[in-house]
Amino acid sequence: MGKQSQLKDETLLQHPVFLLFVLVLGLVVMDHFQMGPVGGVGFRPVKHDIAPYKQVMESWPRDNRSRLVEGKLEFVDQVFGPESLEFDSLGRGPYAGLADGRVVRWMGEDVGWETFAIVTSNWSEKLCARGVDSTTSKQWKHEKWCGRPLGLRFNKYTGDLYIADAYYGLLMVGPEGGLAMPLATHVEGKPILFANDLDIHKNGSIFFTDTSKRHNRVNHFFIMLEGEATGRLLRYDPPTKTTHIVLDGLAFPNGVQLSKDQTFLLFTETTNCRLKKYWLEGPRVGTAELVADLPGFPDNVRINEKGQFWVAIDCCRTAAQEVLSHNPWIRSVYFRLPIPMSYLGRMMGMRMYTVISLFSEKGEILEVLEDPEGVVMKLVSEVREAKGKLWIGTVAHNHIATLPYP
Repeated sequence: MGKQSQLKDETLLQHPVFLLFVLVLGLVVMDHFQMGPVGGVGFRPVKHDIAPYKQVMESWPRDNRSRLVEGKLEFVDQVFGPESLEFDSLGRGPYAGLADGRVVRWMGEDVGWETFAIVTSNWSEKLCARGVDSTTSKQWKHEKWCGRPLGLRFNKYTGDLYIADAYYGLLMVGPEGGLAMPLATHVEGKPILFANDLDIHKNGSIFFTDTSKRHNRVNHFFIMLEGEATGRLLRYDPPTKTTHIVLDGLAFPNGVQLSKDQTFLLFTETTNCRLKKYWLEGPRVGTAELVADLPGFPDNVRINEKGQFWVAIDCCRTAAQEVLSHNPWIRSVYFRLPIPMSYLGRMMGMRMYTVISLFSEKGEILEVLEDPEGVVMKLVSEVREAKGKLWIGTVAHNHIATLPYP
């Protein structure tokens, strides 16, 4: 009886279908033909720290009125991937950093948009200007030459505009615009690979994020797929012209915002779907703590005049995503399947839409606005409250959205 069972097992192992399955699985794991979404990339997924899916989603308040759907699309096909939005001390604007490498300024209906600054002398219209195609893969191979300005902040005392560019680091341009001057491109002798967002302290220090030591902006999705935590919060000191590491080991650090009294700053960790606080003063100075676990993937965070914080969230997490987060080996196989990333995302239940949330200084949720069908925006990067409106930027679309508020 034992011999018969052994022979049966051996026959099964030698079955052509089984052997074909093992061969296919091996090819997928090895990705020999580089046919999957991570083909050609040194893909090294790791387990990462994310709050339980059920715990977060069951406690998160919903916007049953879908108020964000009432938003108005502005400047359609005039601005390309306007991630961050700013207004200068004279109230002019918005200013926006575009996917074609420019920072532009709205000058009113009679003039329209004008180029205010560029981040590199490499920029030329022939090389960089692709219009509405700037937010597509047609621009990706040119980004490192043309630049990709992300975070924007004005120094309200000097009128200088500070720029976090994904490829050219931290830069500054004067009130009249022009070619931006690089301030920080390296830290501790190594390049800043993915500068993302910034804010300016009253003492002149610039806090900014470097999202990853492994991947640049074009490959930003691999940061999330891997779950890697090599990102940093940095500080640039203008008097000494030096850059320092404030926090290390962050999972896709993204938006940065100082509190009204500047005793702390908030920053987002996109991969781990959370909002965190770093203390600059007081008994907990130099420590970081959790403010909120979020239902989706946060981008920028911006303060309003009341000292409250708007967080832009690409929504939403899924139960399947949690399984992948805790099992790197499954991710290693799954994202090597010869299937387009868009289909793999749908198989995980991903359906991107926009959620924006307003937090108090204590981390209490004050407002949640949703666009559950992605009518106004499927992806959101920033929410700025100014001039009686919410100004909503996006890295992925060719428009800005506005919504009267409050």
